Amino acid sequence: MPKSKYKFNPESLSFDKIEISFRKKLKKSMPYFFSSFGGALVIFIIFAYFIDSPKERILIRENKQMKLQMKIINKQMDQVLEVLNDIQYRDDNIYRAIFGAEPISDNVRKAGFGGSNKYKHLQGYSNSDLVINVVSKLDKLTRQLYVQSKSYDEVVKLARNKEEWLKSIPAIQPVLNKDLKLVASFYGWRMDPIYKTMTHHDGIDFAAPLGTDIYATGDGTVATVEYSRGGYGFEIIIDHGFGYKTRYAHLSKMLVSHGQKVKRGELIAKMGSTGKSVGSHLHYEVLKNGRAVDPINYYFLDLTPEQHDKMIEMAAQGGQALD
Repeated sequence: MPKSKYKFNPESLSFDKIEISFRKKLKKSMPYFFSSFGGALVIFIIFAYFIDSPKERILIRENKQMKLQMKIINKQMDQVLEVLNDIQYRDDNIYRAIFGAEPISDNVRKAGFGGSNKYKHLQGYSNSDLVINVVSKLDKLTRQLYVQSKSYDEVVKLARNKEEWLKSIPAIQPVLNKDLKLVASFYGWRMDPIYKTMTHHDGIDFAAPLGTDIYATGDGTVATVEYSRGGYGFEIIIDHGFGYKTRYAHLSKMLVSHGQKVKRGELIAKMGSTGKSVGSHLHYEVLKNGRAVDPINYYFLDLTPEQHDKMIEMAAQGGQALD
């Protein structure tokens, strides 16, 4: 095909070459250019927005698989958290209760959650809610597992010291009282014998003749031997360890000294009426982690179930304290 065009000249009876200027060539080619460019642009848009490239198809497939896996992990973490909650319940209500340890509060188990948005950097993506949910559950699970691990370390330690714990915990009455006739006043709200007002009585009063023998209710170390200005008169406090202490008040004679090791059932004092008292008796307290608790629950080596039930019935009758 000829690259040039010719025109017949009748005057010269010859063919003259047709010369086309660059501007005309450009003007003539512009429609072809724009039509080609427009077609190419349409094809590009179709491929860019409606037809995925092989690499994009791979990324889309991987994204779907990752989203599915995240949902599966989220469900599995829910199951793990459910199991962990059951373990925590058993730890608080069975394992720790067996050894007299206080349950771990929810504030400790769930510390570090809430407050400021710690997952702000994960927001703004198509799957942000799913990712944040999984990450927050992982943080929660990690924290609770750490607390539970520490709790089991403590329970293991308590289990290894079980024999010593069993010897130390208060478990008998501080006086010989098999017939239960020596109990004069129980733990709880009682009438004050002097001021005639209702006050909380932190222990149990045993009434018996002056000089009646008083015994340590568990192994321990004598922590206090003194005359108390708080109304207890001559008193002895024994530290049994494991968070337990016992108080023996209104004594007439003390037979142990500060720092002395004592055994359960060992004679430690004589009954009296010193301090704020209206008669010969022993005021006996059990303290757990510094707080007075009902001693009626710490006679399990001394009473039958029937006797324990009878003592609970007697405690419900109220009455007046002796101090």
